[in-house]
Amino acid sequence: MERRRTIRLILYVFLLTFAASRIVVFLIMDRMMPDLFLHVGGTHVHHLNYGIFLLSGIGGYILVARPIGRALDVSTVIYAIGLALTFDEFGMWLHLGGEYWQRASFDAVITISAMLALMGFSPDIRHWTKRRWQLFGILTVAMCIFVVFFANSLKHAKDKLVWKLHTIEANSPQ
Repeated sequence: MERRRTIRLILYVFLLTFAASRIVVFLIMDRMMPDLFLHVGGTHVHHLNYGIFLLSGIGGYILVARPIGRALDVSTVIYAIGLALTFDEFGMWLHLGGEYWQRASFDAVITISAMLALMGFSPDIRHWTKRRWQLFGILTVAMCIFVVFFANSLKHAKDKLVWKLHTIEANSPQ
């Protein structure tokens, strides 16, 4: 099951990179860490650009070199880092010049994580029994209920947190 191991590695590195990038950006914007942002001619180069370059480079390498073994593992890690950096700022794809804390970015990361988890951990669908299909149905209903409750709780969290994020963003070094 080399495919599942590769997908799991993508998932783990994707989540770690997403969390690390959010923490670093938050610390920089709150001035608890030195400004590590790249500025070119007064323009802030967002980390989604690093992700795009990583994805482009590693994609070309994988297509041409067809790595195996350790080279595939390293390629997988680079791919996952690029994917996380790019989708962490997914909202900026949709609204250029928009604020960093866009909900679309968080939603994209959650969706990609869920898809990777399903591909990496669920058994092959051809081997599902009737019981597994029933459990899948129950899980789907439970997830729908969770999403409704989670979305509702985010509305309340938004009232309490967004002002802080906007304050940090407004006071961050440009």
